Amino acid sequence: EKMLKTAAAVAVAGACVAQAFMPSAGFSGARPSLRQAAKADIAMKIELAPLPYDYTALEPKIGKQTLTIHHDKHHAKYVNVANQMIEGTDMEGDDCATIVMKAHKEGNQGLFNNAAQAWNHDFYWQCMKPGGGGEPSGDLMDQIKKDFGSFDEFKKQFDVAGNTAFGSGWAWLSWDGKKLVVDKTIGAGNPITEGKTPILTMDVWEHAYY
Repeated sequence: EKMLKTAAAVAVAGACVAQAFMPSAGFSGARPSLRQAAKADIAMKIELAPLPYDYTALEPKIGKQTLTIHHDKHHAKYVNVANQMIEGTDMEGDDCATIVMKAHKEGNQGLFNNAAQAWNHDFYWQCMKPGGGGEPSGDLMDQIKKDFGSFDEFKKQFDVAGNTAFGSGWAWLSWDGKKLVVDKTIGAGNPITEGKTPILTMDVWEHAYY
């Protein structure tokens, strides 16, 4: 299991990091524009949106079959089950993040698992792009150096978060209101339940890599 997660971290980190670390997405003091963009993305409906790239676009890091199974089977199931669970309830018209927060607050673990996994996967697809990788620049790199000491230290912490998630889970780069932080969550966990704004994620569930 540890070998699987190590391989996953190595294979995906380069692709994931580049999407969030685009030179145009910088920080400005305590109000990072990337944070603002991420907040705008939080309020999304529970729906299975198409991948933002072709199924072959992330090869050789992530192959067509893996993406097809992951998106069309696993992500789709979370979306379908979550929508079935909210049908006819007062949450039927809510966005996905609101449903996640309500389910978390009410202790509705079944709904939380499916709604959060729907949100997590939608966000995950947006954290990758063809030909991704490399270091950020400008204000964002300055913020990373301020909060982690160096880009290499950030990558190290992000890798450790993915490699040490017991069982299945996620590694996250988030904005906690004052600084960038790296977290890991188990199962369907999401930093928004702690008041943080996700900036980047890496899926370390096994179904992300077979």
